Amino acid sequence: MATDTLAGPDDRVLPFTVETLDVRGRTARLGPVVDTILTGHAYPDIVSELLGQAVTLAVLLGSALKFEGRFQLQTRTDGPVGMVVVDFEAPDRVRGYANYERERLVEGLTLPAALGKGQLGLTVDQGPEMSRYQGIVALDGQGFEAAAQQYFKQSEQIPTRIRLAVGRVLHPDGSGAMRPGWRAGGIMARFMPTSPERLRQADLHPGDAPEGSAILDEQEDDAWREARALVETVEDHELIDPTLESEALLYRLFHENGVRVFDAEPIHARCRCSRDRILAMLQSFSVDDRRAMIADDGAIAVTCEFCSTRYVIPPAEADL
Repeated sequence: MATDTLAGPDDRVLPFTVETLDVRGRTARLGPVVDTILTGHAYPDIVSELLGQAVTLAVLLGSALKFEGRFQLQTRTDGPVGMVVVDFEAPDRVRGYANYERERLVEGLTLPAALGKGQLGLTVDQGPEMSRYQGIVALDGQGFEAAAQQYFKQSEQIPTRIRLAVGRVLHPDGSGAMRPGWRAGGIMARFMPTSPERLRQADLHPGDAPEGSAILDEQEDDAWREARALVETVEDHELIDPTLESEALLYRLFHENGVRVFDAEPIHARCRCSRDRILAMLQSFSVDDRRAMIADDGAIAVTCEFCSTRYVIPPAEADL
């Protein structure tokens, strides 16, 4: 699976800074990339929306890596969409898939309810020579936006506001006809003043404190309060509107404060699977296990969970 796009208004990340508010951030606007990932599996709409949000969040976070490594977002929950996995391979490649139970996707189900309760894992892999870093945050009936913000608050103590949106928009299909295609967008703003004292936040509630106990309540910095309020005005349709470029959206939000944008970074939907990787994976099984994988047609069939590519491996190629 691969979609190569130019650094136009779609399929790119745009870093920005608002120096007067001590804010740094990124916007993501995904068109063909997210459409390729979601339509490759014919997911129900609610599953596509969740996976689209996860892809957008992974792009916002993974594209900020300053080295060529991998960023992975993965959920394990008790909801109808029990697992969502997104791999971002720096600097620009993303893939993702979701596992779900169709019979539990009842009418009227909300996105947080479809996700359920469990955990969200965020993993940074810098390669075999470096240690992996993993952060875990509980999913307790909230969506990806709230979970990501909670992660930054508890692990990095950096005030962060994230907005994510996914939807279908009519697109020309090349023949002049219009067809619905998936789009996704997101914005992440982080409060990063030079003075550490201005980063102080209210303590996390201890949970088991005796009733009536005083909990320290740090006041938000005025600059961050303003920036957060501005980001919260962003509506879903603004994030996925194919006619509204990221630069225009940022100008709408921060023109009074002065926003500076940097070079856009293109994003590609590209899977890491290959025939060589499939053969290497098969070698990790015993000879008896590999023989048991041979189907009635006399070959071993392996389908990539990410991109749905089907590999047919003759026994001789699997050393059988």
